[in-house]
Amino acid sequence: MGEEDYYLELCERPVQFEKANPVNCVFFDEANKQVFAVRSGGATGVVVKGPDDRNPISFRYGQLYVLFLRHHSRTSNSTGAEVVLYHLPREGACKKMHILKLNRTGKFALNVVDNLVVVHHQDTETSVIFDIKLRGEFDGSVTFHHPVLPARSIQPYQIPITGPAAVTSQSPVPCKLYSSSWIVFQPDIIISASQGYLWNLQVKLEPIVNLLPDKGRLMDFLLQRKECKMVILSVCSQMLSESDRASLPVIATVFDKLNHEYKKYLDAEQSYAMAVEAGQSRSSPLLKRPVRTQAVLDQSDVYTHVLSAFVEKKEMPHKFVIAVLMEYIRSLNQFQIAVQHYLHELVIKTLVQHNLFYMLHQFLQYHVLSDSKPLACLLLSLESFYPPAHQLSLDMLKRLSTANDEIVEVLLSKHQVLAALRFIRGIGGHDNISARKFLDAAKQTEDNMLFYTIFRFFEQRNQRLRGSPNFTPGEHCEEHVAFFKQIFGDQALMRPTTF
Repeated sequence: MGEEDYYLELCERPVQFEKANPVNCVFFDEANKQVFAVRSGGATGVVVKGPDDRNPISFRYGQLYVLFLRHHSRTSNSTGAEVVLYHLPREGACKKMHILKLNRTGKFALNVVDNLVVVHHQDTETSVIFDIKLRGEFDGSVTFHHPVLPARSIQPYQIPITGPAAVTSQSPVPCKLYSSSWIVFQPDIIISASQGYLWNLQVKLEPIVNLLPDKGRLMDFLLQRKECKMVILSVCSQMLSESDRASLPVIATVFDKLNHEYKKYLDAEQSYAMAVEAGQSRSSPLLKRPVRTQAVLDQSDVYTHVLSAFVEKKEMPHKFVIAVLMEYIRSLNQFQIAVQHYLHELVIKTLVQHNLFYMLHQFLQYHVLSDSKPLACLLLSLESFYPPAHQLSLDMLKRLSTANDEIVEVLLSKHQVLAALRFIRGIGGHDNISARKFLDAAKQTEDNMLFYTIFRFFEQRNQRLRGSPNFTPGEHCEEHVAFFKQIFGDQALMRPTTF
């Protein structure tokens, strides 16, 4: 098989430790994911390494580590086993030793659970617990601890039947907990004591993409993985490619699964914000901000990595492109997620690019595209290509009851001076606007006829409001009057009209 056929792998940089041999015992601390290499029962040294520790660790004062089991014989007719724990200071020298007393022989396994040491005895299939934080019997050098409770077996566990066998009457299979093959490791740790290596087991997501052709099942799988974001975005781009193009129902399913996770995160964020605002964070120390996992793909992610490149593909039928964009917007609306304006702009630009103005008009008329200030500005800029866009924009702005001054500023910054003037006249605000602002913008276009039109408009406004076309000193338009005379002559100035 090629490398692309494997979806499980060991990490590239394993932890290496001294191999297990007659003088070196190897143990694993599951709580801290560390391997203990104990030479000569600890007499000649203890080396501790973990996935994040390439060098031996310096112990913190007061930290307890389960090191090893040792068997002993106190009298000729009794045998037992002891769990030895060292209490090590920062320097690493032995400060205190704890011994957990057991009156059993045989095979043992260890756990550290909730600050308790759990010793599993495989021969009797029982477990005992020790609390080494409680005071034990101290003989001057060693503290001895007895089990906190009598030995008990672990609660039986039934392995559920899955797959085709689940539809039969077959009973669940009991799990043999204390067998000789029973291994106590973290789920993602593989250790070879004979070779002296500790690996993290890793899942390679890319090969799995080709092994699960069902895009819905594939998304369900990927959304549960830690490092899934870029793989999911790659799958989305792939299903919108010409060679691997998916059907619209499949695309809709994928979008719905992504937005389901997105919505869950947004709701959790909103609940957290409301709790903080209500002061619950002080009264409830357990309240924590939701963690955003890689399964949360927001609109910016999809727009940047998938849709913006998708609409540029010349070989893709434009009807399919528009259908995909609308499908994503439909999914966002279904989960009550506010659609960002740049997605609506992407739809409009695609429609304009293909001269589908009738479809644009329908989308706006039936509110398929949500009202927004940026969208209204975009419509105003389309007036020269599609004249009805001007009225569509005005209608949208009236529905929004938005800040009209901001719209004017946007249009003027794009040198759309006439569009700005028409807009302000459409909402009845042309008697109060600054003449200098519009004359500045008209002059910057270097279009003399546009400047003439704007200058004449304000002359007529002055005549209508004050009975004279002249500008008042307070309007600070002297520079523009001089420029008008320079280009068109004094005779072009409007003369006062008398009645």
